[in-house]
Amino acid sequence: MLTTKNLTMRYGDRLIVDRLNLDVRPAEIYGFLGPNGAGKTTTIHMLLNLLQPTSGRISLFGEPVAPGSFAFRRLIGVAAEEPAELSRLTGWELVRYFASLCAVDAPEPRMETLFRALELWDVRGAIARDYSRGMRQKLSLIRALVHEPKLLILDEPVSGLDPHGIRQVRETIDAYRHDGGTVFISSHILSEIERSADRVGILHQGCLLIEDTLAGLRRRIGKGRRFVVELETLPPLLEARLREAPHILEVTVSDTGRRLEMLLDDGDDARPAISAIITESGGVILGMRSEEMTLEEAFVTITNQNVTRLAGAS
Repeated sequence: MLTTKNLTMRYGDRLIVDRLNLDVRPAEIYGFLGPNGAGKTTTIHMLLNLLQPTSGRISLFGEPVAPGSFAFRRLIGVAAEEPAELSRLTGWELVRYFASLCAVDAPEPRMETLFRALELWDVRGAIARDYSRGMRQKLSLIRALVHEPKLLILDEPVSGLDPHGIRQVRETIDAYRHDGGTVFISSHILSEIERSADRVGILHQGCLLIEDTLAGLRRRIGKGRRFVVELETLPPLLEARLREAPHILEVTVSDTGRRLEMLLDDGDDARPAISAIITESGGVILGMRSEEMTLEEAFVTITNQNVTRLAGAS
């Protein structure tokens, strides 16, 4: 559906995207993750032919994308975090105008379905640029879906939405995917990606560190890398000693001081050392267990490993 081969972008001496190899498969939701400044938006602009890469190739729907070509754009829907400056058109007029640009015949029934699903039906006659930020986000999604594209590209689709709006967007995306659509979501909101994505790619400093299912990420990093300890009480200085111990990336203490959560790297089994540190500090262990790693924890582990690797190579 969407692939890139050694896709690279430089601005002068700055390497923004470094030999990116993406593989987005038909009818899947692909989460493109990375911190702000990782190169996600630049990548999207290259995929849409809005920026020409320094080197590398892009293929969409099995065909190479030629520089300057926009013929494929009718097969793609795009919803950005901050929609472009809106005119004095109403929300309904704006979507209908976009549908006409895509040569959609009689778009009104589909428009009504989308406006109702995202609860913009009652404000369809209001001027679009007077919408709230969340309403503009949802209008951007309607515009991206009105022509029934084969591929939907979303850049931070739930940023600025309240929980109710997030659920509406999620359900709309799920319905599109259920009908056979492919979704490419660029985001730094990991909890939302974890809910919906079939596979994820993690971008860090322009490099694709990993591309896999969430289960595959956990297998690569190591199962049970979040370690929980229940204590009778929290001894003085225990938290500081644990933070200094090898293989422990993060330490979180509950408000009561009786529960410790530790995020471990993929090195040696740190549990015996953790137990020894707690005992030597005067702690009484009531229970210890490993828990499944979340996407956020996997992301922290993978990016920290990359920072360590780069620092060691410098």
